[in-house]
Amino acid sequence: MANLCKFLGLGLLLILAGCRQEMYDQPKVKPLGESDFYSDLRSARPQVDGTVARGQLHEDTYLYTGKINGNPGDYMPFPVTEEVLARGHERFNIYCAPCHSRTGDGNGMVPQRGLKHPPTYHQDRLRKAPLGYFFDVMTNGFGVMPDYSAQIQPRDRWCIVAYIRALQLSQNATSADVAAGEKVPSAPKMFKEPGSGATPATPLPASSYTGDETK
Repeated sequence: MANLCKFLGLGLLLILAGCRQEMYDQPKVKPLGESDFYSDLRSARPQVDGTVARGQLHEDTYLYTGKINGNPGDYMPFPVTEEVLARGHERFNIYCAPCHSRTGDGNGMVPQRGLKHPPTYHQDRLRKAPLGYFFDVMTNGFGVMPDYSAQIQPRDRWCIVAYIRALQLSQNATSADVAAGEKVPSAPKMFKEPGSGATPATPLPASSYTGDETK
């Protein structure tokens, strides 16, 4: 009787081992596999017409490309406000200034340490470049500059574009750029340390130290 129980137990173990199913062989519909559930025998079903993945509804083409009929446009897709410039200033200092410098002259800390210097924003070519050009470069990269589409959201890229244009104007503005009726502020006087000729040197008080503090 004991031998019979052992024999039945062994047989049950063999049966259970034969029913084992590996994870790679799961009961599922494989991609592009055949299925007799649908009349076209395809397991993969086409997307519903008009389906758009979440976050990919790019109805405003210019907002996401900066181009019109394949060419860079030269206008902002939304009004430029103080908040927009402040956001662009912040994002520029984070992502752009390390190479382009905070003044946009291309002499940031990264090129100072060996990387190729980017062109200055204050040359005529880039001062005349359309706004969409800067957006496209940030989106797709150019030369040794990689794209920043993953790091900077489209709206923030446009904020940076607005700040770049303001930065260019700040370095190249003339009195003709001032609105009618506005006064042109005078340039601030450069501070000079005492003794440089700007102000008389301030004499130091005489020292009371005698050289022998034991007396």
